[in-house]
Amino acid sequence: MPNRENQNQDDFNNNEKNIIRPEIGIEIDGISFNYKFFETLESLSKTYSQRKTAKELKVSHSVLNRRIKNAEDKLGEKLVITVGSGSELSEKGYELLDIYYKYKNRLEDREEIIIAGGHIITGLLQAISYDLPFKTLIYSSDDESAYELAKQDLVDILALDDPLLAFENDLNFTAIAYDHLVLISPNHGKTIEKISDLEGLKFIGVKGSAQRLAWSTLRQENINFTIEREVKSQFDAFKIVRNSDEYYTFLNASYFNGNEILKNETRHVISLVQINDTKDDIYNLIEYLLFDGQTKIGEQGFIPMKPWKTR
Repeated sequence: MPNRENQNQDDFNNNEKNIIRPEIGIEIDGISFNYKFFETLESLSKTYSQRKTAKELKVSHSVLNRRIKNAEDKLGEKLVITVGSGSELSEKGYELLDIYYKYKNRLEDREEIIIAGGHIITGLLQAISYDLPFKTLIYSSDDESAYELAKQDLVDILALDDPLLAFENDLNFTAIAYDHLVLISPNHGKTIEKISDLEGLKFIGVKGSAQRLAWSTLRQENINFTIEREVKSQFDAFKIVRNSDEYYTFLNASYFNGNEILKNETRHVISLVQINDTKDDIYNLIEYLLFDGQTKIGEQGFIPMKPWKTR
């Protein structure tokens, strides 16, 4: 009987344009299942026939039955049920197949570059996306939520409003622009001319923003203040302040007009972290933003910068 592995290797070597497709094995509840098991579930969900599935997968009917039964014994649940003269996946079988599809989709090649991150930097990228020589899909959230997606390999680029998260998690980031914070006051707020005028004010905080720089400065100046609430979006904070008579906040100058009393103290970078290093276009997009894209970044209210990297 010919050695199938050697034959496959010969086919691989003889193919001038090889397409590498990762085969997925997944551990569920401490039990490992290889890609052949998931191929079986996928085929059965379409053929509703073990005979047709065995033929499609080029295995004997007994091998297919043993593959299904071994999995059912490990899980202690039925994965395939008999319906009339055919077979269908059980509810558990479809649940496992859904898990497989979710992981498979992460590994599929996609033309678009997936970017997720803070509202400020993703707002910038969305504003200039039509001028970019790359196809992108951009999702706005807070830095921490976007980082959770990045850890699951669901994005190609993590975009950060504040580099603190990158420092805390030892991520290599590339800064693409400078920004600073401005003080946003309520409609009938007091006049603020010097830092001491901030004494006793009530603030609305924004999770994942660079406000930490403002709070640190106020504490260093021994200014008493309180953070009454924390929201995820700077736009939410702006609405709350503008509709109140007592709350203040610090927001990015690139998007909001306000008092620049802490302009120098809150200067910071917005940055990108390359998560996926398998596609040249991802690196090329970051390089484009660092050079040719700097003019477009400046037009959006950010301060362009000379390219630099943390490492």
